[in-house]
Amino acid sequence: MFSYELADRKLSLVQGDITKALVEAIVNAANSGLRGGGGVDGAIHRAAGPKLLQAGQEIVRQQGPLPPGEAVITPGFELKAKYVIHTVGPIWRGGGFQEKELLDKSYKSCLLLAQKNKIKSIAFPAISCGAYGFPLELAAPIALKRLIWGIKEGLVQEIYFYLYAQETYTFFVQEFQKLLEKEN
Repeated sequence: MFSYELADRKLSLVQGDITKALVEAIVNAANSGLRGGGGVDGAIHRAAGPKLLQAGQEIVRQQGPLPPGEAVITPGFELKAKYVIHTVGPIWRGGGFQEKELLDKSYKSCLLLAQKNKIKSIAFPAISCGAYGFPLELAAPIALKRLIWGIKEGLVQEIYFYLYAQETYTFFVQEFQKLLEKEN
């Protein structure tokens, strides 16, 4: 685990399975229909049980499909986390379709929703970096800068950034170290 601390707040990068995170909320890199799917979305749905799908479908019935960059909250059901914050990251289409702005908005929406719900600890995956094809070298600085912002603004006390694959974790740690060096 690699951590950044500011006063009584902390941002940590963790190599592991987000469904096992001991936090109040985990973020789901969802699809717009909140139907579950592959990757982290599928893993969260499997771990939370069928009520998570039902809750997502109820939100879609009431509000329509969730647009990229927005976030909604549901209970965590069978997860250790009390809540799941669902966000739809952008599908990478070459960079000319506001993908960077939408990715930043996804992280920011989750942090603001966590603050609104008085959530103190939250775990994030690398939104859009799997099936949605967002290049890691472009996604890492967007994600890390926004998460550092969340810590500095005091929106939550603890942020855990979960990266499943060892090589992805190593890449994000290196990018995090570069960002911190630039700040100092």
